[in-house]
Amino acid sequence: MSFDLVLFGGTGDLAWRKLVPALFQAFRHGTLPAGGRIIGVGRDTLDDDRYRALIQERFHQVEGDKRPQAAQEFERFAQMLHYVRADLSKAEDYAPIRECLHTRQADTVVLYVATAPALFIPVVEQLAAAGLNDERTRIVLEKPLGHDLPSHRAINAAVRRCFSERQVFRIDHYLGKPSVQNLFALRFGNALFEPLWRRETIANIQILIAEELGVEKRGAFYDQTGALRDMVQNHALQLLCALAMEPPINAHADAIRDEKLKVLRSLKSWTPQTLENHVVRGQYTAGRIGGIDVPGYRDESGVQPHSGTETFVALRAEIANWRWAGVPFYIRTGKRLAQRDARIVVNFRPAPHSIFQSPVGCVNQLVIKLQPQDGLELHLLSQAEARGQSSTISLAPVQLDLDFDKRFGAGRVGAYERLLLDAIDGRLNLFVRSDEQEEAWQWVEPLLDHWRNDAQGPRPYAAGTWGPSASSAMIARDGHCWNEEA
Repeated sequence: MSFDLVLFGGTGDLAWRKLVPALFQAFRHGTLPAGGRIIGVGRDTLDDDRYRALIQERFHQVEGDKRPQAAQEFERFAQMLHYVRADLSKAEDYAPIRECLHTRQADTVVLYVATAPALFIPVVEQLAAAGLNDERTRIVLEKPLGHDLPSHRAINAAVRRCFSERQVFRIDHYLGKPSVQNLFALRFGNALFEPLWRRETIANIQILIAEELGVEKRGAFYDQTGALRDMVQNHALQLLCALAMEPPINAHADAIRDEKLKVLRSLKSWTPQTLENHVVRGQYTAGRIGGIDVPGYRDESGVQPHSGTETFVALRAEIANWRWAGVPFYIRTGKRLAQRDARIVVNFRPAPHSIFQSPVGCVNQLVIKLQPQDGLELHLLSQAEARGQSSTISLAPVQLDLDFDKRFGAGRVGAYERLLLDAIDGRLNLFVRSDEQEEAWQWVEPLLDHWRNDAQGPRPYAAGTWGPSASSAMIARDGHCWNEEA
């Protein structure tokens, strides 16, 4: 199958850090279809050779195992790389893109829009005006898809005018992570956990997405976005859907997305009381990460000196249906936290009648590790080593630990590699449908409105900690605590 993959924003940060390395990995693994072209589009004045040299130079900054091992390896891959100069804000600059694509009739054309969100509508409209929306075309839209509910609806309306829903691939790279794929396999490929996956046996579920990094070079962008839009509205809610959805009738895209949509529609709406008691936002101040002093958020490049943008969010959500009624789902995400860690912790209820002496606070847990490790931990209680002649049997915590990288090998398919190959092949299972995104925006919109009128602003927390103490107080009111083990 021949394909043309067009990267709008082809010289941008996402392209050289994530997208082109992912395509190179697919090329290395032999899964990238032969006869393909990767066409970078940007405002820089480059030709094909200079674009290839630029990508090769920037490959030195990606993770070591994703770099070419020999010059010949990159040279073979580089023959797929091409470049078209275009200013996407100018209608006349779409003609060279059309001419490039019409030099041959590839079986599939994938248009990856990795631009500033403000350009989404003009780009989509100009692509249609240039005739680049025919049946063989697929368009991939990178987040954030809008700044709030009205802007999201405006973008989706423009997309619907120009493309059919089956042509639109709204990407959330967390859905491409092997660990998230294993979450679906764990639930729907095994009979072990599904009977326990309900309110009668689960006390609470925690979703953690923690980063040690600050805003890096994205200060100006992040200051207009914040943690709620950047992480909660998309990544965290998609993880929540994967955890809470009912088993789909099959593995087809719409069957899966129908069940995720039901979860989003079942989320309890916010009230003035829950907005005050079940949400904590924070902003990091100067501190130490790994023994190195780091600046506070307001001292980062591109950030306004009196910014009220949140870099941390912790919240409590509930799903109003028979399976999950009364079970709190806790979401916590932030920058400049104590360590880089993404995990899901399923805390089961204690045994209803214990006949043993159990350690205080120890319950069965299922820990699904997303990053930097990828695996599962099952925490159980076992008989402790006997000492003396005591007639009382004591229990001690033990765990079963499965490291997926060790079990399946370190060269597993990465998130962007999987999703790009799915876009080329037309598989929509791991992409987000428009009604899903709209429901997610509707749920977070009251938070944005509440913060807009809240003079208190985000709570400060020192870089290198786990966020504001108020987040621990929030979960403690339910009698629970955050899982923070290394």
